[in-house]
Amino acid sequence: MDQIKIGRFIADERKKRDYTQRQLADLLGISDKTVSKWETGKGFPEISLLLPLCSELDINVNELLSGGRLSEADYKQKAEENMVNMIKEKEANQKNYRLTNIVGGMSSVTYVVLMIIISIYGSAIPRLPAIVLTVLAIGVFAVGVYVATQGERTIGYYKCPECDGYFIPTYKEYMMGMHFLSTRKLQCPHCSQKVWAKKVMSRDE
Repeated sequence: MDQIKIGRFIADERKKRDYTQRQLADLLGISDKTVSKWETGKGFPEISLLLPLCSELDINVNELLSGGRLSEADYKQKAEENMVNMIKEKEANQKNYRLTNIVGGMSSVTYVVLMIIISIYGSAIPRLPAIVLTVLAIGVFAVGVYVATQGERTIGYYKCPECDGYFIPTYKEYMMGMHFLSTRKLQCPHCSQKVWAKKVMSRDE
């Protein structure tokens, strides 16, 4: 999905009805900042808001996902394309998510191996190479942890159980949030509630 194109479409349809961002937001029970994010392509309406938004703008969901008005002839084709795109997004996210976990795991193993070597053979290794190995081990571990956490944070979405909103937390929020398995304690930017948000790979989960 082209979020920039969809955002422009939302803005155009809103303006056709002489709504301000605040007025549209009030009709949907959200903040005008959320509408602004949609229209600038920095966000996308969560599933629970798709039908209400389409109703207010007098469009259908396929037109919204396509970022433009559809003729009757184009409707079926676009519906199929939108479904395929959502499946592709999910598959791509799952693949990238696995890769970041592999990188994180490999960096941890490399760190442990290097530290074992240093601890066992430290007395036999000259001081400078020992320092280099230590710095290398720490660097590999740090890079691996960063890649893994960035992947966990940005690949896919976190889903709020209160409002069904999808969002990506900031790095600070992600690192500070308690977690258990596939859920993490985060503040939803849509309803402002502190919730146990579930990690999902696409907006249809």
